[in-house]
Amino acid sequence: MRKILAAGLVLLTGVTPVVQAKGCLKGAVVGGVVGHVAGKHAVAGAVVGCVAGRHMAKQKDKQQKEEQAARKQQSAPVQAEPAK
Repeated sequence: MRKILAAGLVLLTGVTPVVQAKGCLKGAVVGGVVGHVAGKHAVAGAVVGCVAGRHMAKQKDKQQKEEQAARKQQSAPVQAEPAK
């Protein structure tokens, strides 16, 4: 059964398009290990870990963009208003 599942998984990874999965892989590995240790729930742990990792990666990207925008705003030269 595992050989069939592994073969199907290999075939699917070759067919599916490449996806931006920041945080998903790291979260899936950690979640899979925790799920396995917790009692044979490795797949459920991997799924939850992937979702949590992706969420955390999105938050980190958003925070970095906000910090970058704030730095740009601080470094922008101040323009004087034209005289009337």
